[in-house]
Amino acid sequence: MPAAQARAIQRTARQSPYKMRLVIDQIRGMGVNEALALLKFSKKHAALQIAKVLNSAVANAEQAARQSGDSVDVDTLVITHAIVNEGPKLKRFMPGAQGRANPIQKRTSHIEIVVAARDAR
Repeated sequence: MPAAQARAIQRTARQSPYKMRLVIDQIRGMGVNEALALLKFSKKHAALQIAKVLNSAVANAEQAARQSGDSVDVDTLVITHAIVNEGPKLKRFMPGAQGRANPIQKRTSHIEIVVAARDAR
């Protein structure tokens, strides 16, 4: 990963990947400030978890720049890579009719966000 990029990953977030992808598809390719504003006013529960990961990626970019002696302007950061993968399923059972047990899968997600400085044009 080049020095101009930073990433953050959250593993096993307790929400289904389908619901997370609805939100992450909206912010992919956006500037960091735009994305945080969109997430702040989103009604989806996934937006809160994705905002935490995005803030972590921004902090990682600032820390990496500080360690290398460079400077990074948060306003120029763009989300270059944002994906949600499926995590491990929590397997549970609910009582069913006539003494049966019906399986329930509580799905989890892995969120990965990479931010990089926008190309100067």
